[in-house]
Amino acid sequence: MIRPVTAKWASNSPKIEDTGVEWRDEGIVIGVRRHGETSVILDLLTRQHGRHLGLVRGGRSHKLQPSLQVGNGLDAVWRARIEDHLGDYKIEARVMRAARLMDHPAALYGLSHLTGLARLLPERDPHEALYETLGIVLDQLVDPLLAAPLVIRFELAVLGDLGFGLDLSECAATGRTDDLVYVSPKSGRAVSREAGLPWHDKLLALPDFLKQTDTVAKAMPDDLAIHQGFLLTGFFLERHVYGPRALTMPDARQGFIASIIKSRLSDPQSLTVEADHTAVP
Repeated sequence: MIRPVTAKWASNSPKIEDTGVEWRDEGIVIGVRRHGETSVILDLLTRQHGRHLGLVRGGRSHKLQPSLQVGNGLDAVWRARIEDHLGDYKIEARVMRAARLMDHPAALYGLSHLTGLARLLPERDPHEALYETLGIVLDQLVDPLLAAPLVIRFELAVLGDLGFGLDLSECAATGRTDDLVYVSPKSGRAVSREAGLPWHDKLLALPDFLKQTDTVAKAMPDDLAIHQGFLLTGFFLERHVYGPRALTMPDARQGFIASIIKSRLSDPQSLTVEADHTAVP
């Protein structure tokens, strides 16, 4: 909620009221960069105000540095003279999860990848569902069985919030909602087994745990499903998110896959897209 703030300045001249803006929200630290000798610019994914930057004065102090670690949850107050300004943050720790993630290499890779994705969101555009999802995923990054499918789901959610969501509810060719086993790399829509058979070598696999109408979506995905899930999201992230920004697939994503999936897949380096995905439905 944004509300006006009034400050009165003492001087020999008549009192002047300076009207600004202020809001309070909770958020997850997705980036911090140095500003001057003592301050930092905080990149926060907030519940109600989306990705929002602000200056934290004294942010490099021993008192504030532990709270300003990427992945931590904060209570924040943002103030500025006018809404378009960078503004100042006053913060208090809410969830100190960063220290726990430090002890797990796979979790650190996942943290870097997820927050990097979040920093690609447009500023000040609300993404409340994505904020909730990020918190859930970060809390489970130390669990190798849960982390991989949750990261895949977060990647799908980011694609959706950036306007490139996949439609996995029905077959693009027939409208059927059952026996969906492929995704068209051209349209991002699901394709049924029968309709996709002629192009099966040019289609992406749809793993069971991502099927919106299938009860097996609730089951723990096996090795093959995880493999298929990362291929699926990786293809569309490259096409719609990284490629247009002249960015390469982050090393953190590859590091996460290699770290957390190595024990589940015989060849984690095979998680690359090699098929020709041009002439498809």
